[in-house]
Amino acid sequence: MNGIINLKKEAGMTSHDAVFKLRKILGTKKIGHGGTLDPDVVGVLPIAVGKATRMVEFMQDEGKVYEGEITLGYSTTTEDASGEVVTETPVLSPFDETIVDEAIASLTGTITQIPPMYSAVKVNGRKLYEYARAGQEVERPERQVTIYQFERTSPISYEDHLARFTFRVKCSKGTYIRTLSVDLGEKLGYAAHMSHLTRTSAAGLQLEDALTLNEIAAKVEAGQLDFLHPLEIGIGDLVKVFLTPEQATEVRFGRFIELDQTDKELAAFEGGTLLAILEKRDNLYKPRKVFG
Repeated sequence: MNGIINLKKEAGMTSHDAVFKLRKILGTKKIGHGGTLDPDVVGVLPIAVGKATRMVEFMQDEGKVYEGEITLGYSTTTEDASGEVVTETPVLSPFDETIVDEAIASLTGTITQIPPMYSAVKVNGRKLYEYARAGQEVERPERQVTIYQFERTSPISYEDHLARFTFRVKCSKGTYIRTLSVDLGEKLGYAAHMSHLTRTSAAGLQLEDALTLNEIAAKVEAGQLDFLHPLEIGIGDLVKVFLTPEQATEVRFGRFIELDQTDKELAAFEGGTLLAILEKRDNLYKPRKVFG
């Protein structure tokens, strides 16, 4: 069994939980995912099965799209709604929405983030959330991420000295939307957290086409495997090249081939089927991963 699954991860499970359950449903151990989702976050979780597990790194490289809600007025230990309150800064009067939108615009492009303590980023061989659960604070490495688009998608609402609004973000891999929410609050002078989040797109897969674990299990029971997408779904932004039969044979044997291309990596097709990922070596291309 080989292919890519557009899984709709539901709230209350980790990405690892989803993979574990799919292994049971599909009866295979060779399964991986293309980008971690926090337990409370719902939405698209790209799943690679069989040969497609070799595509995970390219699936992860592609941009992701999220829709969610930011609450201004208090921060939490986890930077989302699941954590304990840390700081309260009551919102006593309405914002000028132009100021909010200007702050949002200032967080687009390449920005620097510090991962939250409650995250799976490793420091000295341990995940940050392990330090956090032990009550330890450690220095966290900064990382550069790209925010391609960040926009407010609703009017700002006010209740109980809190301000809320929904948003949409398109970003690079490694971006923490929780941290983006907190950083926006800081720019506005308020403690903040991410109060809701849904991933609507990842690895070219869309939420409206995603299936839940129960829906996939029902299809497997009925002998329907149409939820498995071909491997080429996972090539991300790699440039496609179409090989001649002679070139395809050389690639299968792991030999270098000459192509009139300049990109460091290419997705090589034989006919309409993904054959290999090629990487540039001087003026030639060498097969890095061969699928056929």
